[in-house]
Amino acid sequence: MNLSQFSLKGKTALITGGGSGIGLGIAKSFVEAGGSVVIIGRTESTLASACIELGENSSYYVFDITNQSGMKKLVLQIIKDCGPIHTLVNNAGIHLKATVSETTDEGFLKIIQTHLLSSFTLSREVMESMKRHDIKGSVIMISSMTGIMAMTKVVAYTSAKTGMLGLMRGLLADYAEDGIRVNSIAPGWIESKMLHQALDSDTERKNKILNRIPFKHFGKPEDIGNAAVFLASNASVYINGVLLPVDGAAAVGF
Repeated sequence: MNLSQFSLKGKTALITGGGSGIGLGIAKSFVEAGGSVVIIGRTESTLASACIELGENSSYYVFDITNQSGMKKLVLQIIKDCGPIHTLVNNAGIHLKATVSETTDEGFLKIIQTHLLSSFTLSREVMESMKRHDIKGSVIMISSMTGIMAMTKVVAYTSAKTGMLGLMRGLLADYAEDGIRVNSIAPGWIESKMLHQALDSDTERKNKILNRIPFKHFGKPEDIGNAAVFLASNASVYINGVLLPVDGAAAVGF
């Protein structure tokens, strides 16, 4: 086996929501694999702190991914400043814990826009740039276990994350001939601010989740990062349209 196939040396990745949680875990893994990362998010202090941690092969742009009209300009600016983009990780997201009856149309649409519409718009702009620069790139959707199993009180989130799997298939169908791959990762319950916001006030739900995971503990952001490195690297060059669960077997719990 040629382990150099797993290297990301010479490759630049754009990671949404890369300043914390799973996004930062992915960024760390990419840098450790020799790559450069560009992280985007809404809070400059969070992004700046992350880049100090990531080191010289990182940079950031303050940007709200729900600003669809500004994405083309953003991508062009990143390419001008940092060079062509080889990997896009659609990771940024928000959570809405509510029953169906408690979920408003406005709340539902906000989740859809943040996760699904933003992933579509940014993927379109980045993949078109890959075509222009003749880059056989990789797009990675950070989906969720809710894309493959039913859960209560997350109807909007489930709809958005399941939609990302359909988006994956639609994108790869149009760009496979250009050598651009699109895959998805379905994280399980991973240590992050979003996880703790959802579970710290609901001990019963937290214990139910832990009892479902055979390992009896939550995953770490770097667990997702390691999977993302594989999907971004030449080691996965013939893998396209795959949903990779990284959940400690929670989705098939026993």
